[in-house]
Amino acid sequence: MKNTIKTIISGCVLATSVSLSTAQAGEDFIFAQAMTTDHIFHSASEKFIDNLKARQSAYSPEYHPGGDLGDWTSQFEQAMQGVIPMTITYGASEFDPRLDLTWLGYVVDDWESARKAYGPNGPMLNVYNEIMADNDLVVLGLIPTGFGSITMRKGVDKVPTNFPEDAAGIKMRVVPTPLAIERFANWGFSAVPMPFAELYTALQLGTVDGRAFGPAVEIWQMRDVLQSYILTRDYFEHAFWVVNKDWWEDLPEAERNKMRAAADETLAWVWTEAERIDNGYLQQVRDYGIDVVELTDAQRNKAKELLYANEWPYMEKVVGSEIMDMMRKIAGINLSDE
Repeated sequence: MKNTIKTIISGCVLATSVSLSTAQAGEDFIFAQAMTTDHIFHSASEKFIDNLKARQSAYSPEYHPGGDLGDWTSQFEQAMQGVIPMTITYGASEFDPRLDLTWLGYVVDDWESARKAYGPNGPMLNVYNEIMADNDLVVLGLIPTGFGSITMRKGVDKVPTNFPEDAAGIKMRVVPTPLAIERFANWGFSAVPMPFAELYTALQLGTVDGRAFGPAVEIWQMRDVLQSYILTRDYFEHAFWVVNKDWWEDLPEAERNKMRAAADETLAWVWTEAERIDNGYLQQVRDYGIDVVELTDAQRNKAKELLYANEWPYMEKVVGSEIMDMMRKIAGINLSDE
């Protein structure tokens, strides 16, 4: 029933998008993203539009923010099908389980290493483009939103920093993917997969004791129900700026070069802006009175080793040894130690 409803809804959105696309002028194209206008996706989109215009491109984006062409999963699908030529979206592993690679733990754990790995011309772009090519997509770049950590709700005095010892008996909300369940089970938590839409109420009612995969901006948004924020920095949250592969390759070379240059200029700006925003929200969380706890080097190293020993081999079964060897190189893991 759920799949049927999803198919019907997706079909309606696609029909609307096709109608919009048909009505476009010859060299206009749909550029969409599903987040609100206070999100980094919107800032990046506006910057790109300005940069493209400055290059006197013959192509003009018909911009749709805020999800009026569907949620981010739907927009990912529409980009695969070419209905939406360009979008900023998260990796929808419903269409390719290898995209759970975006959640992989401890590839990086600070902004400097994140920029080297995921930033402009970073090696992760090649990793993802290998996967996205099979889905008729090209990744122009990766849009960062910050590091995810764990947080505990009000009324729960436990502050887990040693894994798995401190995690016993704690119900931890995780994103509903197999990799997320694997991680927090390895760390000793009772992993509770739950959609984001249900999370705030679950924290408020005590259905879960805490949440994982929380960047600072989301901790700020839920600050009234949270007590502590433990900076595990176990994954780096990022999104894909993708174009439909056929559409991209059919562009006149001069226009494709203008778009690439405008995108590269935007990406250079957005990586600095995103770090500033992430640090700003973390400071607001501190100022609000939420207990922000840093792991010691020993605690973080132990947490990392648990994931490298268990989660990474688990992911290797999904993506294959070639991609995971690339991931180990990026993370600085010595293959002889595996």
